[in-house]
Amino acid sequence: QVQLQESGPGLVKPSQTFSLTCGVSGASITTSGYYWNWIRQPPGKGLEWMAGVDWSGRPYYSPSLTSRTSLSRDTPRNRFTLRLHFVTPEDTAVYYCARGEAVGVGWGNYKYWGQGTHVAVSS
Repeated sequence: QVQLQESGPGLVKPSQTFSLTCGVSGASITTSGYYWNWIRQPPGKGLEWMAGVDWSGRPYYSPSLTSRTSLSRDTPRNRFTLRLHFVTPEDTAVYYCARGEAVGVGWGNYKYWGQGTHVAVSS
């Protein structure tokens, strides 16, 4: 059974950078054919795909966020991390990590999700 678990800071101040880490069990993030993604949902809004990394470590970023996001992965620990820079209150959301067979929208593509972690951006 594939399981994903997000961890994040909870509360961040505007203009800061925060990191979100997704720990994976039951599957390897280096297994060919799978993409490991970050998706968020601001309060009262729909899901937004942010970024993903494939099995080789190649990152993919949403055009609207590419200037503020960076992805990395720790293969020995089987986890991947998103950093979001220069945050504003509009970055307040529940952040999910998910495994899919592609990146981007098409939510049916994502068969395994973490439970989500809420991050609030506030001074």
